[in-house]
Amino acid sequence: MAEKNLVIVESPAKAKTIAKYLGKGYAVKASMGHLRDLPKSKLGVDIEHGFIPHYQPIKGRENIIEELRNAAQMSDRVYLATDPDREGEAISWHLKEILQLPDEKVSRITFNEITKNVIAESIKSPKQIDKNLVDAQQARRILDRIVGYRLSPLLWRKIRRGLSAGRVQSVVTRMVVDRENEIRAFVPQEYWSIDAVLRAENGADFIAQYFGEGNKKTELSSEEQVDKILSDISENDFSVLSVRKGEKKRNPPPPFITSTLQQEAARKLGMPTRRTMAVAQQLYEGIEIKKHGAVGLITYMRTDSLRISQEALAAAESYIMNNYGKDYYPGKHRTYKNAGASQDAHEAIRPSDVYLDPESIKSDLTSDQYRLYKLIWSRFLACQMSSAVYSTASIDAVSNGHVFRANHQSLKFPGFLVIYEDSKEDSQDDQKPPLPDLDEGAPLKLLSAQKEQHFTQPPARYTEATLVKAMEENGVGRPSTYAATITTILEREYIEKNGKQLQPTPLGEVVTALMQEKFADIVDTEFTANMEKGLDDVEAGTKDWHLLLSDFYSGFDASLQKAEEELKEVRIKVPDVESDQFCDLCGRRMVIKSGRFGRFLACPGFPECKFTKPIVVEMPGRCPVCGGKILKKSSKKGYTYYGCEKNPACSFMSWDVPTKDDCPVCGQTMFKKPGKGHKKPYCINEKCSNFTPEEKRGTYMKKTGKSSGDEASPQTEEKKAAAPKKTRRKKSDA
Repeated sequence: MAEKNLVIVESPAKAKTIAKYLGKGYAVKASMGHLRDLPKSKLGVDIEHGFIPHYQPIKGRENIIEELRNAAQMSDRVYLATDPDREGEAISWHLKEILQLPDEKVSRITFNEITKNVIAESIKSPKQIDKNLVDAQQARRILDRIVGYRLSPLLWRKIRRGLSAGRVQSVVTRMVVDRENEIRAFVPQEYWSIDAVLRAENGADFIAQYFGEGNKKTELSSEEQVDKILSDISENDFSVLSVRKGEKKRNPPPPFITSTLQQEAARKLGMPTRRTMAVAQQLYEGIEIKKHGAVGLITYMRTDSLRISQEALAAAESYIMNNYGKDYYPGKHRTYKNAGASQDAHEAIRPSDVYLDPESIKSDLTSDQYRLYKLIWSRFLACQMSSAVYSTASIDAVSNGHVFRANHQSLKFPGFLVIYEDSKEDSQDDQKPPLPDLDEGAPLKLLSAQKEQHFTQPPARYTEATLVKAMEENGVGRPSTYAATITTILEREYIEKNGKQLQPTPLGEVVTALMQEKFADIVDTEFTANMEKGLDDVEAGTKDWHLLLSDFYSGFDASLQKAEEELKEVRIKVPDVESDQFCDLCGRRMVIKSGRFGRFLACPGFPECKFTKPIVVEMPGRCPVCGGKILKKSSKKGYTYYGCEKNPACSFMSWDVPTKDDCPVCGQTMFKKPGKGHKKPYCINEKCSNFTPEEKRGTYMKKTGKSSGDEASPQTEEKKAAAPKKTRRKKSDA
């Protein structure tokens, strides 16, 4: 009779996938993440006696703990199969402690990919919990707890209640603030260009841009300088100075690591980092695929290693040779070198089975799952393909000592580009028409010369993609923290999105200024990077985590006490952001405030004038009742609905989202259900032959009540979306 074995993972999806491969004799259960943690209501760390953490069961997880404890008691062996990183190792350690599992009964197993072979090998080769990994996670958790729980109350008292500070989030906020200050301080520099249209003897025309004199490139900084050149060439002939032809190779990009996956998903798919990691987690843990069952589609997605297993390299070679031919395979496996700080604990992010191509399983995936899987699958296959080859040509034309240069390149062999085009912009030379075939010394005729003034541009604001790249380059955080950090500072309203660009709010700038003045180390990128290196040393077993915490705390505590003394009588005001709307009562320009239920418009004359109103956004389409504008609004509970601008005169309101599409039959605005999974618009005009009944429109992605029967109507929510109460207003001003 087979032994009774219990395997504990984090999520039901992962449990389902693993259970399929293990079969009889194994029970697979999910812990739903951490089961114990530091308490929420207090610091929970005994600093004076060696930074001892006081863990307690997480509220609401009592039933899961009891279920797992009973299952463990009935099992001969317990396998802890949480994710293969610091956090996963810590979850396994906490499980062992809270379930009171003896050493001889428990084993640790990890999967870089959830496939039958890998799971079988892991079960055959169990190991013990890596205490160094656990200590590194504990040290990070305690560091973040100390910074957050000691600094945040200071921000509450001196700026605004409800604020938070964090060891990593404060640095990232400063990076965004610093970039904004660079933009403000930027002084544009003037420069000029000259384009000459030249004609060869065979009648072929081409455009060459001013290069310089001889072999020296010249920057044109004034119109006087440009006019002198135009005068020099206006009455002198042109001739071909040199012709160069050649080939240029473009190598494929490396496979994805966490940071590059987040960057590319943001650029190509418009997917926020948080969403990218959530979808990648689903792909890793397992998706139900027809004829295959639950399948883990990708390797572990939190990694900074570019290593690829030999089995995966061989599979990629076979797929490329069979589907594209030998010309598209470079003849040997491509390997990529890791960056200096990478851990190399896992492989790069790749498909678990390259033969499960995205198109063959598209019907089993959601839209986001399909798009992200296709991105990962294509990038991995491309990294093992031949380089793209371009034909290049360059002509230098000269007149009176002034050299003008024309360049062109064209794709000769696509190589990896047949399957993957990275998001780097192609050279503008690809867009130009081919250059004529000329010989050195051949005469040219100047048809026209055009000068153009330019100005240097300030550095671009960060996007989520470029901010992740900057975090990686500066050693701020680790792959598993990038998405969570950006999400946190957006939710805290320290930064905001303007399109794709990230820019600091007045609140973010005020908090950052205080942190820079009083806690320079906390918001210093180099200091934070060194702290990350210290945590890596703890993981490697070369540094004691208590010593790391002690070294940090001595300086931090001194800075905190000094700041408390210096700011004893100080209250820092956050500048108001003016809106384009005016107070209905007194006519003042209204300002944007943040309250318990989000942002709203308020009169700056408070407390004399207490008028407030919700922030509304104009949507596409027209009101189906009166033809007025449709506005996006938020209820007091934070739910989004849509109503006519003429409310209450016009009573139209809906949870459905208005679209830019008009019904082809009746011409009224069409609507769709909210949520990313709903894309198909429908007509809501009951008199139209194209009308879609409610039951055929799909389901809502989010219920607004305790159950579908308790869902509030948008009309009810409109009535509730009144101005915040006076007491709440005061809190937002505090």
